[in-house]
Amino acid sequence: MKYYIIAGEASGDLHASHLMRSLMMVDAKAEFRFFGGDLMAAVGGTLVRHYRDLAYMGFLPVLMHLPTILRNMKMCKQDIVEWQPDVVILVDYPGFNLDIAKFVRSKTEIPVYYYISPKIWAWKEYRIKNIRRDVNELFSILPFEVDFFEGKHHYPIHYVGNPTASEVAAFRRDYQQTFDDFARANGLDLHRPIIALLAGSRRQEIEDNLPAMIRVASQFPDYQLVLAAAPGIDDDFYQQVLSRISRTSEVGKSFHIVKNQTYALLSHARAALVTSGTATLETALFHVPQVVCYHTPLPRFIGFMRKLVLSVRYVSLVNLIADSEVVRELVADQFTDIRIYSELSRILEGPERQRMLEGYNRVAALLGNHSAPDEAARLMVKLLSEHR
Repeated sequence: MKYYIIAGEASGDLHASHLMRSLMMVDAKAEFRFFGGDLMAAVGGTLVRHYRDLAYMGFLPVLMHLPTILRNMKMCKQDIVEWQPDVVILVDYPGFNLDIAKFVRSKTEIPVYYYISPKIWAWKEYRIKNIRRDVNELFSILPFEVDFFEGKHHYPIHYVGNPTASEVAAFRRDYQQTFDDFARANGLDLHRPIIALLAGSRRQEIEDNLPAMIRVASQFPDYQLVLAAAPGIDDDFYQQVLSRISRTSEVGKSFHIVKNQTYALLSHARAALVTSGTATLETALFHVPQVVCYHTPLPRFIGFMRKLVLSVRYVSLVNLIADSEVVRELVADQFTDIRIYSELSRILEGPERQRMLEGYNRVAALLGNHSAPDEAARLMVKLLSEHR
């Protein structure tokens, strides 16, 4: 069968690439055409547009790049109609993908499947109307979404397990590199433990979060700072950010960047400062205590509005899954150097560290041990066969 897949950012590229491999195992004649990234391209098929041309975040960046976004959207719609796939599979990225879903459902007979459902339980809950109207089948990777979609909105979905849990489990099972090997390979100090910095996958996130992370973590001289570089972000950009940080020369002595080694880094980290997103869950599944950091403009105003706009108490996946505060979230007006320093101190040693690790065990148990891409692929092929 022919699968048209749309992933709009680095995490979507990762999850979609695993789904593609699983689809190939179930459907030997699978053909792929996609908006995505390098990981999807490595699996095979035709890359129509790279997610770097899609991943704009925030009101101003979206407004500035609106002509590009609209051109890509128009191109995507035309390409789907011309290729006539058996299914369109949307991967997260709701701002773009829900518009594509509306077009496909109104202009074609092609079924629309959504893998990694939009997080409308956090905000924009009104989008359930669009999903109900335009999405044939929704595949969830978060266990609490079953109650939200089915219990609250009476919209049946498929919980297939969590792909991040599957990916981390597979990596930890096969990874054999020692701390010394990892340190030597990356020019690190063999005698100082690591504070990992995961500052986001988008340029704006990195610019906003990384300076404070470095300022604070560099105040712990017994540790070395290692940044996990995001896919698609070049070295020059990180150097530009670093050059704007005060005390750059001092930071440089204990600051390192690793590329395409996030899971290896987390395997050896003592603690982490993490921008909210999938990285918070990855960090938890590697049992690395963390502080969730997320800078916003107008922090006091956003801190106030957050209580009015968001439908959930937490922003990190770890806390959302546990339905309790396993990790500390420093967002908006809580995002200050003093608060980050205080929370990082508490998780490097002491009872808070152990409490957090116990919370991680609860999160892992709630996620289960299903292989999400395998389960999703099996269900998709079965449903498509029935649809035919």
